[in-house]
Amino acid sequence: MATNSQTLRTLRATFQNLLANGLGAPLLLMGMLSMMVLPMAPFMLDIFFTFNIALSLIVLMAAVYIQRPMEFASFPTVLLVTTLLRLSLNIASTRVVLLEGHAGPGAAGQVIQAFGDFVVGGNFAVGLVVFAILVIINFVVVTKGAGRISEVSARFTLDAMPGKQMAIDADLNAGLINQDDARARRAEVMGEADFYGSMDGASKFVRGDAVAGILILFINMLGGLTVGVLQHGLSVSEAGRTYTLLTVGDGLVAQIPALLLSTAAAIMVTRVSSAQDMGQAVISQLFRDPRALGMTGAIVGIMGMIPGMPNVAFLSLAILAGVGTWWMVRQRTATEQAQQRAAAAPALQAPKEQQRDLSWDDVVQVDLIGLEVGYRLIPLVDKAQGGQLMKRIKAIRKKLSQDLGFLIPAVHIRDNLDLHPGTYRITLLGVTEGESEVYTDRDMAINPGKVYGRVPGIEGKDPAFGLEAVWIEAGQRELAKSFGYTLVDASTVIATHLSQILQDHSQSLLGREEVQQILDKLKVSFPKLVEDLLAILPIGIIQKVLQNLLEEHISLRDMRTIAECLAANTSRDPNVLTGAVRIALGRSIIQNLVGLSKELPVIALDPSLEQLMQQGLQSGGESGPVLEPGLAERVHKSLADAVSRQETLGQPTILLVSAALRPWLSRFVRHSLPGLSVLSYHEVPEDRQIRIVSAVGRG
Repeated sequence: MATNSQTLRTLRATFQNLLANGLGAPLLLMGMLSMMVLPMAPFMLDIFFTFNIALSLIVLMAAVYIQRPMEFASFPTVLLVTTLLRLSLNIASTRVVLLEGHAGPGAAGQVIQAFGDFVVGGNFAVGLVVFAILVIINFVVVTKGAGRISEVSARFTLDAMPGKQMAIDADLNAGLINQDDARARRAEVMGEADFYGSMDGASKFVRGDAVAGILILFINMLGGLTVGVLQHGLSVSEAGRTYTLLTVGDGLVAQIPALLLSTAAAIMVTRVSSAQDMGQAVISQLFRDPRALGMTGAIVGIMGMIPGMPNVAFLSLAILAGVGTWWMVRQRTATEQAQQRAAAAPALQAPKEQQRDLSWDDVVQVDLIGLEVGYRLIPLVDKAQGGQLMKRIKAIRKKLSQDLGFLIPAVHIRDNLDLHPGTYRITLLGVTEGESEVYTDRDMAINPGKVYGRVPGIEGKDPAFGLEAVWIEAGQRELAKSFGYTLVDASTVIATHLSQILQDHSQSLLGREEVQQILDKLKVSFPKLVEDLLAILPIGIIQKVLQNLLEEHISLRDMRTIAECLAANTSRDPNVLTGAVRIALGRSIIQNLVGLSKELPVIALDPSLEQLMQQGLQSGGESGPVLEPGLAERVHKSLADAVSRQETLGQPTILLVSAALRPWLSRFVRHSLPGLSVLSYHEVPEDRQIRIVSAVGRG
């Protein structure tokens, strides 16, 4: 016994070493080639046929129990290897059947004999019919359907890749994911495209194998009849019966694993990429609505009361369906009541306040940043219930703090029973800046501008950017992806909306306390610079300049340059100081717009229009140039057309004007054309070449 155990351990270690050294695949290919060329004993055929059936079952079970198709990314390769193994066995069994078939049904091994005698009762006519049915099921139904799905999935996956890449970039820019997560998700998108492309080709292996099975059957029958009559002197009927029975047994042994692998391939291409195995997904979706099971039970019960029907079977099934419907309704009601109690619990459990005098503690200050949610959205912010919104908001604050150059205040989150259950509200300094409704049990499918179809759902808009969107159920995710939609969940919708609002109103979050903290941090490295700056300018003017920069989406990260520019300027006008700081930060501003490109494509004003505005500016003063009625509207329309042309070409939209006009024109287009950057001539570094792509005139 000890010797046998030691031998098994030695064999297992040897096998593991072969796999670790990369010799497993070459040895398997050599084994298959050997089966095609070298004669094989019947008992070896039995071993390999059994191994083939077991391997097919393993592949099928693996396809059933994986949660996502990408977890079995090697499936196309496995499909090719198993197909070649099965064809090699067909060649080996054909050789044995033709050489030894005259000796009787057991000449080709016990597996073929068992399938020929037991499975079809020793009747080759029945065997032919069973074989034909298996081939029809495999070739016409399973393989053809799986092949079509593979083609469509491969095409739609490739078409959806740009939208998925845009979604990853949007999450990265919003701070919802870091660089490592973005790289992992991009690799997953590429792997998914490669997988479905490989599956499109692998489905041809299965289809070709089904055709080969039919041809091999008829070739073996004809060859066996010829060998039995001409070489072994058997009668036509005896040779036909013997070799046909062996051929049918051989065909059934090959077709059953082929059907299992075809089914595995069909399961792989019809799976939805969700974190559920197939059994959980089918049960949760099939029995989601108790009305389906209830109506089925009612119809089956009515059919069971018809005279002549198998009443016991029908009525028993109707009773089971009725009991299942009652249990599902009871479970759903209990779940809804538990959610309502959890939402109302803070209000019900609040202790009664004792009678006391009022104090300053009763005066509640407004939240700098507030997020109010309806009771259905409480699970999104509750870590105990798996909510991810708090984590995403923290990531947004970190990303914006790094980009803007100052610490974004904490977000005060609280539930508001006055809101609609699925509504959230974002406030800044007590003022509502955004409000929308989300559905926690659905995903938002955003139309990025080009989609290839429509998906059913609740129509809506992306609250952050105003894009057309549809709230879809979980079962529609793959369809929406294939049409080119960008999918986000409810937490991501809220987080992205909050991020956009904080970016657009960052100047409102910069108070004197934050400015003092910025200067204190700068003082650690440059104490003399901060001392000179505070001796020249009061902190209120510094705050206004920094707010002006944030309003024009300029980061405060290069605080040293900003402080040196302010300390070197004699003016105390915040607008003049803002213009001077912009010139000092010109290289950074231009690089953020066009990167390292030496050429700067810009939109310019017609000289006559610019001269007219300069004259109007002298008359209007700080309020802006005095223009004739309708001219401002025509200028705005011309700017909008030029911006649209630049965006269509995928180029930055920059308006280049004189330093005197820049502040007014920046305010003029800030809200109506948010993508247009207004620069002055002095802000362009000398090493950049200006290329005028469009000129805006009077109309």
